[in-house]
Amino acid sequence: MKRLHVHVRGRVQGVFFRAVTQETARGLNLTGWVRNRPDGSVEAVFEGENDPVDKMLAWCYQGPPTARVEEVLVQEEPYAGLFKNFDIQY
Repeated sequence: MKRLHVHVRGRVQGVFFRAVTQETARGLNLTGWVRNRPDGSVEAVFEGENDPVDKMLAWCYQGPPTARVEEVLVQEEPYAGLFKNFDIQY
């Protein structure tokens, strides 16, 4: 099991990044959350099986079609199993 804490920078707000992240993560049976940051970035935590988490990370480097990802910062953290779903935080 794996947990990644990710910050995505670029044109990632106002382009459905959170909604598509949620849809993609749920499709991969991941748990965690995604939210917009005041600095214009998007932050997310993904938890689940190793391969689906890695696939989600790869997706973050491109995002939805309307996004323009410039940078992805990734921090691996100890798996905690704290989440039941993958949610958008407001």
